[in-house]
Amino acid sequence: MNKNQTNRLLGYPPDARLLILNADDFGMCHSVNEAIIQVLKAGLVRSTSLMIPCPWALHAKHFLKDHAEIPFGIHLTAINDFVDYAWGPVTPTEKVPSLVTRTGHFYPFDRMAEFLAQVPFDQLEMEFRAQIQAVLTAGLHPTHLDWHSLRIGARADIFDLLLGLAREYHLALRMSGQPAIDKVQSGGLPSADYVFLDSYGLDPANKTAQYTRMLRELPAGLSEWAVHPGLDDAELLAIEPTGRHERQTDFDFWTSQQTQEIMKQEGIILLDYRPLQAVWNGIPYGM
Repeated sequence: MNKNQTNRLLGYPPDARLLILNADDFGMCHSVNEAIIQVLKAGLVRSTSLMIPCPWALHAKHFLKDHAEIPFGIHLTAINDFVDYAWGPVTPTEKVPSLVTRTGHFYPFDRMAEFLAQVPFDQLEMEFRAQIQAVLTAGLHPTHLDWHSLRIGARADIFDLLLGLAREYHLALRMSGQPAIDKVQSGGLPSADYVFLDSYGLDPANKTAQYTRMLRELPAGLSEWAVHPGLDDAELLAIEPTGRHERQTDFDFWTSQQTQEIMKQEGIILLDYRPLQAVWNGIPYGM
C-alpha cells in the first residue's frame, strides 16, 4: 500500500504534514465541556467527541446544535473512569445486563479485562447503536466514530463492529492500531497513517516540552492526537483527585499563543474528520 495514500486521497502533496486534533470527552462534566468549548474557539483543536451516556451530554448537544459548523464524533462509551462519578448505558439495563456492574453503571477502567471477557457481542452492539441513534435523533450530524477508554487493540471483532457501524451510518472511524490502519487503507480508504496519540499517555509535568518536540518532529502523512482539555475547578478536582492535572495542562497548551506560533513555523495543516468522511462515502471533498 502507498504510504502517501491518505495525502493523495485528501488532495495534499506526499510531504504534507496533516494533523487532526480532537478533544475527547465532550459531555463528561461541566468543567470538561467549558474547556472544550474554549479550546474549539481558540482554533487549533478543530473537532470534539460527544459522550452520550454522561451527565453533561445534554449541555454538549445543545452547544453542537447551536454551532453546526463544529465537526464532532460520537465517543462510544462502555467504560467508567472514576470511583465516585459514574455513568451507565443508554439502553435499559435489563437488555444489556453484561455491560453493567451491580450498581447499574458501566464497569470501571480497572475491571476492563473482566468486562471484555464476558460481554456478549450483541449487547455491546445494541448499546453502541443506541448511542449513535441518540445523536441522530437530536438532529445532529456527526463526522466519525471513536471510543472512550476501551482498549480494543487485541479485539479485532470489536474493531470490525465499529467499522461496520461507521460504514452503515456514513461516518469515518478513528483507527485503533497498525492492523486497523492497514486494513482500512488496503481497502482504498483514507485514515490516520500512525497509531493515534492519547494525551493521557503524556506526563503533565513536562507536557509542553513533549508536545513541542512532537510537533517539531511530526512526520509527513496524517496523524491524529486525542487531547483531553479540562479546567481544574472544584468539580474536576473532585472527579479526578489525583493531582496530575492532565486536562488542565492540555487546555493550557492548546490555547496558548506559543502553540499557535509553533504551528505557523512548522507549516502543519490542521484537519478534522470531514474530508475523511466525504471520501469514505465516495464524495470528492469540497464538492
